[in-house]
Order: sequence, then C-alpha cells, then structure tokens
Amino acid sequence: MNLSVFVSLITLLVMRSDGKPSKDDSIITNEDKAKEYLKEVNGRMEVEYRKQSEAWWGYSTDMNNRTLEAQTKAMEAFDEFQKKQAIETKRYNWTNFDEYNRRQFDRLALIGTSALSEKDSKTFTRVTTEMETIYSSAKICVADKCDLELDPDLEKLMAESKDYDKLLEAWVKWRDASGKLMRKNYIKYYHLGNKAAKLNKVLNREFKTLDDIWLYSWETDDIREQTAKQLDQMLPFYQKIHAFVRMRLEKAFPDKMPKDRTIPAHLLGNMWAQQWGNIMNTVPGVDPFPSLAPIDVTNEMKAQKYTAKRMFELSEQFFVDLGFEKMTQKFWEKSVIEKHKDNRSMVCHASAWDFYTQDDFRIKQCTDVDMEDLIIIHHEMGHIEYFMQYRAQPAVYRDGANPGFHEAIGDLIALSVATPKHLNKIGLLRMDDSIDMKKINIKFQLKMALDKLAFLPFGFIVDKWRWDVFSGNVSKDHLNRHWWQLRGQYQGVSPPVTRSEDDFDPGAKYHIPTSVEYIRYFAAHILQFQFHKALCGFGQKGVPLHECDIDGDKEAGNKLKYVCHQNT
Repeated sequence: MNLSVFVSLITLLVMRSDGKPSKDDSIITNEDKAKEYLKEVNGRMEVEYRKQSEAWWGYSTDMNNRTLEAQTKAMEAFDEFQKKQAIETKRYNWTNFDEYNRRQFDRLALIGTSALSEKDSKTFTRVTTEMETIYSSAKICVADKCDLELDPDLEKLMAESKDYDKLLEAWVKWRDASGKLMRKNYIKYYHLGNKAAKLNKVLNREFKTLDDIWLYSWETDDIREQTAKQLDQMLPFYQKIHAFVRMRLEKAFPDKMPKDRTIPAHLLGNMWAQQWGNIMNTVPGVDPFPSLAPIDVTNEMKAQKYTAKRMFELSEQFFVDLGFEKMTQKFWEKSVIEKHKDNRSMVCHASAWDFYTQDDFRIKQCTDVDMEDLIIIHHEMGHIEYFMQYRAQPAVYRDGANPGFHEAIGDLIALSVATPKHLNKIGLLRMDDSIDMKKINIKFQLKMALDKLAFLPFGFIVDKWRWDVFSGNVSKDHLNRHWWQLRGQYQGVSPPVTRSEDDFDPGAKYHIPTSVEYIRYFAAHILQFQFHKALCGFGQKGVPLHECDIDGDKEAGNKLKYVCHQNT
C-alpha cells in the first residue's frame, strides 16, 4: 500500500498574525511571481511532509501513549499549517497559468480535512486514531489458542484451515474485536469528513462529500461511472469462477451452502473473501492437478531457510536487474521488515513510505516467510522504486499519476515473480523435463484467476459502500445491511451467521478505519495487466503472456523507469 498524504501543504508567506491576508493584498495573476512562489513552497512542503510522516511512522511502528501523543500533535500542527497556506493560495488567480503550474495550484488549494475548525479537527483526529488502534491491536481466541493477531495468525488460519467451524469462529470473532467496536466512531468520522469537504473549494469546483475529495486526484469527473462500467465488463468472467468454486464447496460442505446460491464469506481462504487462491490447497477439486508441485512455494522457502532480509534482497535484485536503483542505505537502516521481538505493538499492514528527501524511503511490514509475503515485498518495493524515480519532481508532484498507477507498478512486477518460470529460475519451484508444463501453467492461470479476477467485485464494493454512505443514500441505521446487500449483489457472498446493525463488518477491513480510498486497487488490477502486456512486447516477444517474465529485460525496465519518472 502507498502511504501518501493526500493533500498538499505550502508555507505562509505574507500573512498577518491572525492568519488572514492583509486588506491591501490584491489577487496575483503574474505567472512569474507565481513560479517563484511555487519554488519556495515546494521546498517548505517537503519539510512539513517529513514532520508528519516521521510522527506517523513513530506511532505505526511502536504503538504506545508517547508516540500517539506525538502523532496527534503532529496532525494538529499539520492542520494549522494547511489552514494558513489555504488563505495564502487564494491570493493567486491561476486560471490562465500554464498547465504545469495551474495543476500545482489546484493541488495546493485542496486541504481536505484540515479545513475543519480546531474543535472538529481534534475530534476527527481522535476518532480516526481510535479506529486504527482498535484494528491494529485486536486479538482473539480461536478454539484453544488465544492472543491471535490478524497478521500472521488469523490470516494463516483462514488460508490453511479446512475446518468449517474453526473458520467460522475466527471470522465472527475478528469482526467482534475490530469493526463492531468502531461503529459509533465511524459515523462521527464520515459526518466530519463531509463537513470538511464542503469547506474545500478549488476555483469553481465544490465538494459535497469526503469521497469527492478522494476522487479529485483522479482528474476524471466520471470515475465512479467508469469503475462501474469496467466491473460490468468483467462480471461474466467472475460469474464463471464463482460458479466453479461454489460447485466445489457444495461437495466439500454439502449441508452448509445457502439456497440463494451465494458463498459463505468465511470459506474462500481469506478473512475478507477478496482473494480465493488459497482454496486450491484446502477445497478438494479446485486444484485440477493436485499431484503436481504446488504453485505456492512457501514450503520450499522454509526448507531453504529463507529470512525476511533474504526476501527483501531478492526483491531488490529483481529491480536492479531491470535497471532500477538499489535501495538506499537509509532504507535498510530505517525500514521495519519484521514484527518486533519484544512486546511493542505495531501496525502490521504492509506499507511503503516516502519521507520527502532524496534518500529516505522505508517499508513497514510484519514479514512472514511465505510466498504471499514474497509477492507483497515486490509490490511494496515497487512503490519505493516509483518514489525514487520521481523524487526530483516538485514536492506537490511527488505522487503517482493517479492512485491506481502506484498500486499497479508493484503488482506488475509480481506478475513476473509469480510465474512458474521465474520461481524455477530462483530455485523455488523445481521443474525438469518430466514435468508437464501445460498442466503447471493451467494451475498457475487458475490461481491467478482466483486471486486477481475474484478480487474485482470486492475492489469495487469497498468504495461503492462508502460512496453510498457518505452521500446519505444509506442511513446510518443501515450501514451493515447495505454492506451485505452489495456483497451479495456484486460478489455473490453472504455472511455465514446472521448480522445486524450492532455489527459493523466494513470496519473489519483495514482501509475502512484508516480512510484509504480503495478503487485504486480495483484500477491497479486492470492496469497491471495492460502494463505487463506492453512490457512483454520487448524482450519477451512471442512468449504467451501468462509465461512472460521480464526479469533482466533492460529495455522493458527502461520503459517502465521512463513512465515512473514522468509521474504526475
């Protein structure tokens, strides 16, 4: 995940002590003066971003009262800075500026939730921090084991268990310990978020809801409609995968399947039923060739005594072989790539961080030695390489071309890493002339469909639910009901036990309490294949797309570096 601060910040230049421009200030239309202003502002922005990021990093990697207080103070200072810079920005009329400069002003003018009053801002900070803390510190008991955390304990259980009742217990208790506890805070959160949206204005553009602010960065007015249209085009393929999986589950659990043809959400190998590839190992009949070597190379990684450090070094080498840079010295010194061995708590959800210098980039991840985390590492390092490619850009442009691009770059690399050919190349999937490669490739393509294609409805639902809630089309009394209506309608999954409005199941997904827009992942799941197809047209001409491995292809790497460097 790319942890970036959405809204830009700029410095206070000519300002009275009350934070308002003096009465004799006039609107500035001179573009040369505006360029001078932007140059200075971008330098100061980097300082403010660093302060904010350091405070967030401190809390995310060591959750305690001291770091929480530091994070809260940093957020309050950030909000105050934003308010002042918004006033200063309004001294300029950038309507007729060159597009390069105009877009910078557009970004600077949007200050998001920093537009809230001091009282509302403190409330917003409090509820968002409480929700993230609830999520990141949740622990449950399943059967005779206690103090189980989501990562890696519950994720491993959901991925590997074949026990219907144990899966059900983990599914229910996780939601009781996470989402259910944040419902009231979430209602406060989105009401304040909508209030902030109405206080933002970019020239003639007004915002009504918090998601209007999020979607502005796409620079596509009909992004909601385009996303829905893309999903509609993919649904016929998804429905075939759904029917195949349901048929296999009916045989595995003949007395447990609903009559409405949905799939109970706890049976798909993932806590959120968003990716289904794990059921190739747990549900009989899903893997068409179970006697062949598994595509998941976790056991081989453990047999070869892989470590988190070795997994990160392997990922780095992949990028270097494409012509990208090595990770910086500060990356290796400051990244947190494993869960602390002492009692310190941290946010385990993997994320990549840009600290707005030329050499300080980090990854935070509670790495487990398995194939899933090997793929995640390549994904997160893709963010880092993207950061490094555009670090010479003005601070306001140090972000992806759109939110989906950033997610797609890492996923693009993972498409090569996960191929049987590449896994064989790095010694994790042993293949020789006796192996039926046609069958191996069928296994691989099925796993890709279960992970990538099956994700698309979920990738849409998370934000579709928020759009409906933020707009007021869904009452606060029907939050959970609407969540399951959407999941049934688009994904064909259902809750395995009765749910009510005492529950808040959306909050059991990280991106809901942490306010991370989600259609970026939907878009990335499409973009990554478009990028992959384009890059495979260089050194891999004539190779079937599902066999393409761009490892070591400098020409493809140079094209990808160019795209990343151009950035926003």
